[in-house]
Amino acid sequence: MSALLANVTCVSIEGRGLLIEGAPGSGKSSLALALIDRGAVLVGDDGVTVDAENGALLASPPPNIAGKLEIRNVGIIEMPVTQAPVSLVVTLQDDAPRLPDGAGMRRLQGVEIPHIALFAATPHLPLRAEWALRMHGLP
Repeated sequence: MSALLANVTCVSIEGRGLLIEGAPGSGKSSLALALIDRGAVLVGDDGVTVDAENGALLASPPPNIAGKLEIRNVGIIEMPVTQAPVSLVVTLQDDAPRLPDGAGMRRLQGVEIPHIALFAATPHLPLRAEWALRMHGLP
């Protein structure tokens, strides 16, 4: 059964979905744009459709906003989209632990997905997100 996750952004990095959540204005779309600049592909911005399939959570672009990404202070742009199994949930937050003891788990649609918080106010956030996916994401 499909569900819409609102106020989240998702990109696919080498076929693995990175689901980005955080408060409005926390930098979800900006992180996605930076990751796309590094080779990721947009799944959805400000909303993602998810389906639990065979123990995995498949993220897809919602039809009404598919291919649209907001660039703050610029506008909404269009770009290619894909779908991807969610491998890691990243929460952008000001009080993210400096050195976490591994990833926690987040249950979405009955599927356990690794979860980690990242401090958003850094120019190296895209690199941190990629490393978090490598170290903590599902294969």
